[in-house]
Amino acid sequence: MTGPLSHLKILDFSTLLPGPYATMMLADMGAEVLRVEAPDRVDLAKIMPPFDGKFSTTFSYLSRGKQTLQLNLKAEGSVEKVKELVREYDIVIEQFRPGVMDRLGIGYEVLKAENPALIYCAITGYGQTGPYRDRAGHDINYLALSGIASHSGRQDSGPPPMGIQIADVAGGSHHAVMGVLAAVIKRQQTGEGSFVDISMTDAAFALNAMAGAAALAGGQEQKPEGGMLNGGSFYDYYQTSDGRWLSIGSLEPQFSARLLEALRLSDLQKLTMSHKPEHQRELKEAIKWKIGENTLDHWQQIFAETDACVEPVLRIEEAAEHPQLKARNMVVEADRGDGHNQSQIGYPIKFH
Repeated sequence: MTGPLSHLKILDFSTLLPGPYATMMLADMGAEVLRVEAPDRVDLAKIMPPFDGKFSTTFSYLSRGKQTLQLNLKAEGSVEKVKELVREYDIVIEQFRPGVMDRLGIGYEVLKAENPALIYCAITGYGQTGPYRDRAGHDINYLALSGIASHSGRQDSGPPPMGIQIADVAGGSHHAVMGVLAAVIKRQQTGEGSFVDISMTDAAFALNAMAGAAALAGGQEQKPEGGMLNGGSFYDYYQTSDGRWLSIGSLEPQFSARLLEALRLSDLQKLTMSHKPEHQRELKEAIKWKIGENTLDHWQQIFAETDACVEPVLRIEEAAEHPQLKARNMVVEADRGDGHNQSQIGYPIKFH
């Protein structure tokens, strides 16, 4: 495979979502990835998606661009096989709990002895240190402990279960890729390998960004619908008469003016710049009733030529057909290995 990372060779021991997603990203950029999988273990990377058995379990979205080696890591001779591979595949990514690879006899120190330039990335829920290092967890738990859930959702209903795996992917997968590539640059400069310790909770905590700065440096309590960007202003979602939703992000004066002109609410322009909760509630209520008078299709036509940061809430299948995403080749047809193709989300980083 060609690509900017075509010189990298990665040995992938990960299962579930974060590790396989990370190695898929690396493979999409040209890296040679060899997945080591247990022959008798159900592996999310093999069956997702879909889960209904419609397609072969030997191929899935998360397996894209990778080769596979079936190997029982507990069987006799497996340690020597992994040592042999590490001399060639000099980047390892794994997603076991801390200490599991050591107990299998293929931990970092053992593999580093075989290849001193080894880059070894371990993705875990809580990291290799700290009192929670051995604790089980899932995406919802990492978002809860990181503080993200506390200022998401609505005041009357609490934090929502997210539609995507934020801590797993934006936290674990993306940070693993960044860490590995930083280690590659270091190795190019010094010849030294690295151990990259990725905690999905750490990464989720770092994603707080603006809210975290306001809380830690500004002393401002973060809560649902308490800020400009989490429902505390007219920057929000509004339901249409046919039960669909419209996103409105018209924060800047030039955008809010166009929004209110299109809604015939220009007399409320002064409220858009007010930070008083009662003014924002008044504005939101007016927008809510106005949007609720017509269908999503009606509002799409109204805002099609109006640059006001207003867009429809699309279903995934609708998003896949959107002309912008189609122009960016964000849906690709991947060879399933059985003579048929499978539609998949494409790689979002474009190299020209």
